[in-house]
Amino acid sequence: MRHLAIILLIILTNCKSDTKTESQTKNGIDKSVYDMWSNYTASHPEFQTDELPESWYFHNYEDDANRLAELILNSKKQAGSGLYTWYKDANAALPKTGVKHIITDFNGKAKAIIEIRKVDTVPFNQITKEYAELDMGTTIEPLKKWKKAHWDFFATTLEQNGDTPTEDMLIVCEQFKTIWPE
Repeated sequence: MRHLAIILLIILTNCKSDTKTESQTKNGIDKSVYDMWSNYTASHPEFQTDELPESWYFHNYEDDANRLAELILNSKKQAGSGLYTWYKDANAALPKTGVKHIITDFNGKAKAIIEIRKVDTVPFNQITKEYAELDMGTTIEPLKKWKKAHWDFFATTLEQNGDTPTEDMLIVCEQFKTIWPE
């Protein structure tokens, strides 16, 4: 009888672990991503045949990724910036208007669906205050903050490849709208 109790405990523990893992992720993607897309397409049947959009988070640090996800949820952050050279080096297409993405927190939990509304390629030194406000999610010195944050980030990534940033390096500027908050 004692052995039977131990075996049952092991089976229950294993089932519970498998259930938790299966309910949390599917193919390495958090279940909340699938749930959000399912809820969105249930309310917008015209997208039911569309594939699950890419899911990702902004930034490479947990606090920043979570803060930016909150700004997107509040529709304060409405833009994102990347280096043109990243696309060129990867032989990747530039972002396209109408494309949707599921934005997550650092741990992969779905926070919002965004849709790209506009894409421009602009030299770093020609970024406007208005665009910086959309990207930074603030009206307090947005251009100054944008230039500092992005220069530092771009410089770090460029230097890893032996390159250096320049004032006229091309920036891919994506403007988006939050179309489905959590």
